[in-house]
Amino acid sequence: MSEPRSLRLAGGRLAALAWGDDQAPTWLALHGWLDNAASFSRLAPRLVAALGIRVVAIDFAGHGLSRHRPGDYALWDYCHDLLDACDHLELSRVPLLAHSMGAGVACLAAAALPERVATLVLLDGLGALTTEAVDAPAQLRKGLLADRRPLSPAPRYADSETAVMARVVGGATPIDVETARPLVARNLETLPDGHVQLRTDARLLRPSLVRFTPEQVAATLSAMCCPVLLVEGETGILGERARAQQARAAVARLTRRVLPGGHHLHLEPLTVTQVAKVIAAWHSAERGADKEPGP
Repeated sequence: MSEPRSLRLAGGRLAALAWGDDQAPTWLALHGWLDNAASFSRLAPRLVAALGIRVVAIDFAGHGLSRHRPGDYALWDYCHDLLDACDHLELSRVPLLAHSMGAGVACLAAAALPERVATLVLLDGLGALTTEAVDAPAQLRKGLLADRRPLSPAPRYADSETAVMARVVGGATPIDVETARPLVARNLETLPDGHVQLRTDARLLRPSLVRFTPEQVAATLSAMCCPVLLVEGETGILGERARAQQARAAVARLTRRVLPGGHHLHLEPLTVTQVAKVIAAWHSAERGADKEPGP
């Protein structure tokens, strides 16, 4: 597998990893909440080899090696990270490869700026977390009170293996040691006393002040006009839940594939090869459909 190159984008504000030849067609990869660009460290080299593309995975603001943001971390704010990266790389229209929260960001961009998004490959994520309109005051109260409390210091660990185990035990979704290892490694800094500490902005753990309503997310998904591949894990976060079914039904040009694996199936050592094969096959089929003559 090829080793990635480190990049700084958007005036140094964003960090990124790149796989593949600089002259190859570029896909932009967007990670999930509290993850980073290393989320694609096993999938990207396989896609580069299969499709002859370049994959550039960014660290969203506050994550990985990117700078922390002075203000809020609302979902839609990450659209600026996406657009800043595209502008820096001179990508007027780009395929997006996106996991979890990154998939939510990709959906917002595809709906609002369809001229900038060529295709979507979504990994165990579709749409965004929602709050019913009637619950908006309670959500705002929760966010305001959390914002006024002092931040907790970044977690410190004796060594990287202890940090990996903390992620496995305390993660928002189930994850195993080998899957967590690349994510944690990119997110650690070594302190003068030899301990390690997470780089992640602690404010990412605060509740959102405002969320989209279910109706707003449905309208966003309905507005997406590009081809969409959704690759889900059998034990991921979507499945046959009512909200997930409604989200899938709202997308006009959706291809769905469900594979063995969990929420991080694109990073799991035992599932990543199959994920890459599914993406490559779909991409080839889409390219073939584009070349077919019209009636």
